Amino acid sequence: MNDTPKVTTFCTKQAKPSEPRPSREEAERAIRTLLLWAGDDPAREGLRDTPARVARAYEDWFSGYDEDPEEFLKRTFEEVEGYDDMIVLKDIRFESHCEHHLAPIIGRVHVGYLPNNKVVGISKLARVVEAYARRLQVQEKMNAQIAHCIQHVLEPKGVAVVIEATHQCMTTRGVHKTGVSMVTSAMHGEFRKNPLTRREFLSVIGNPASSVDG
Repeated sequence: MNDTPKVTTFCTKQAKPSEPRPSREEAERAIRTLLLWAGDDPAREGLRDTPARVARAYEDWFSGYDEDPEEFLKRTFEEVEGYDDMIVLKDIRFESHCEHHLAPIIGRVHVGYLPNNKVVGISKLARVVEAYARRLQVQEKMNAQIAHCIQHVLEPKGVAVVIEATHQCMTTRGVHKTGVSMVTSAMHGEFRKNPLTRREFLSVIGNPASSVDG
C-alpha cells in the first residue's frame, strides 16, 4: 500500500461540478432574479443589459476553471550554466473572489524557487497565479495550490509562496474593517528546512523575517 501523499490534484483543472453547467440564458435569468430580490427593476434602462454584462464578467473573472496550471510549467530551460541559486518573482498582482461571499480578494503574490537543473519562463509563474486566482477561492487554499503545483511540476530544491491580500468580504460588509491585509505563506523543501534560505527569500520580497518566520 502506497502512503505517499498525492499532490497532483493541485495542478489539474478544477473537477467538474456535480450538476450540469447552466446555459448562458439561464445564468442571465438568475442574475435578473437577484436584481429583483435586491429591490430594483431589471427592466429599467440602466439595468436592462446588466444580466448580460454580469455573465460576461463572470466568464472573465472565473476563466481559471478552464485552465490547467500544469501546462504553463511544462516548457523548461536547462541551459542556465549551472545556475542553482534562488529565483524570485515578486509583486504579482492578482484579483480573485471569495468563495463564501463572491466578494473580491485583491493582492500580491511572491514566488521563489531553488532550481534543480531547469528553470521556467518567469511569465509562466504569473500565469499559474492567474489560473488559480480566477476561481472562487480562499487565500489559504490558493497559496497551497500555487506552491504544490510548482513543486510538483518543476521538482525544484524548494518553493516559497507568500500572498498578501485584502478581502472585501471583510472591508465592505460584516465587521467593515478597512486598511487590513491577510498574509499567508507556503514553504517547501529548502525554504522549509533551512531558516537562512527562508530569511533570504523574505528579505528579497521586502517582508521582515518575523512576519512568517516565527
